[in-house]
Amino acid sequence: EYGVCENLRKLEVTGVSCRDVYAKLLHRYRHILGLWQPDIGPYGGLLNVVVDGLFIIGWMYLPPHDPHVDDPMRFKPLFRIHLMERKCATVECMYGHKGPHNGHIQILKKDEFSTKCNQTDHHRMSGGRQEEFRTWLREEWGRTLEDIFHEHMQELILMKFIYTSQYDNCLTYRRIYLPPSSLDDLIKPGLFKGTYGSHGLEIVMLSFHGKKAKGTKITGDPNIPAGQQTVEIDLAHPLQLPDVENLRDFSELSRIVLEVQEQVRREEQEEEHRQEEEDRSQQVVSQPAANPLGGEGAEGEETAAGAEGTTQDKAPASRPFVLPMGVISRNEDYPRTCRICFYGTGLIAGHGFTSPERTPGVFVLFDDDRFGFIWLELKSFSLYSRIKVSFQNAEAPSREAFDEMLKNIQSLAT
Repeated sequence: EYGVCENLRKLEVTGVSCRDVYAKLLHRYRHILGLWQPDIGPYGGLLNVVVDGLFIIGWMYLPPHDPHVDDPMRFKPLFRIHLMERKCATVECMYGHKGPHNGHIQILKKDEFSTKCNQTDHHRMSGGRQEEFRTWLREEWGRTLEDIFHEHMQELILMKFIYTSQYDNCLTYRRIYLPPSSLDDLIKPGLFKGTYGSHGLEIVMLSFHGKKAKGTKITGDPNIPAGQQTVEIDLAHPLQLPDVENLRDFSELSRIVLEVQEQVRREEQEEEHRQEEEDRSQQVVSQPAANPLGGEGAEGEETAAGAEGTTQDKAPASRPFVLPMGVISRNEDYPRTCRICFYGTGLIAGHGFTSPERTPGVFVLFDDDRFGFIWLELKSFSLYSRIKVSFQNAEAPSREAFDEMLKNIQSLAT
């Protein structure tokens, strides 16, 4: 049931029975297996709780060092649970560099739990906060502060260290699910690593919703916090980009995108007007037509599937791609061919998520595992690469449960 394949009979030496392992460890802590997002202000995170032999371990997954999006994820243990001779489950905090020490886990409800370290002195270093900061910087960014010349980036890094270190591994976690997939999806949905300028690499969940695709932040920053929808892709509006030579001209790309933005705006206005007319007509009629909502829903679904199917059928296998002059990219090693592009919007905001607004951009699908987004207003490019990890106990029980989870983490972020 829990994937424990070891010879459990060796437990008899320690006096712990298979029944104890099941009842006091595996079954007792079954509700914390799976994927979780820690509540660390705007920064969030990705925790995977798994059964590993006769342990339950919570692994925090970290993006590779900026800007290497194609590198594998890094991970470190935050806590572990196991049985000792006294036949009760022991929780140990794994945070810091002094080895396992006493911790505590409280399961608040089915989709929420918290961890507490009972010996936070184990997290301290002999060199004080300066040594802790240098160690954190090497682990988090793979460099020293002297290597980072950009003053704004230095401020952001120092701010993140001060903010995150105050938690001392005393955290609350909320369950997240991997997005469900269907045959109509443009590519397989899932988790991706993406470049976000001075904020470094962040984790984004790509999910499909009819005629829309959404990128939701699992990790975030002080501008756009974890849980917010960073990009939205309009699958009903593919973009025909010019040839490579003309694509180098930013003004030409901008003209194409803004024309589609205006078209989308008109279509939304027409849809609102049509909906208002229908609402008025329904108020006049005493008996509504049989199952009007069902008819509209079915029709909408057909349109969405039709739009997606059409774009995929007509999409070329690949075509040359280059970023326009003046568009900044953290990673110059982006693919030089793409399959298809769509109109989309990206969320930008001031520090502290002030004055958020959705701005136009271009979603670029490179292949099954990589896509990009050109932020028109920022003249910036984000490159995303799939996280190729097989997470267990992470499937949503239903589409409705996944949508509800997305709504919850966004409301918490707001």
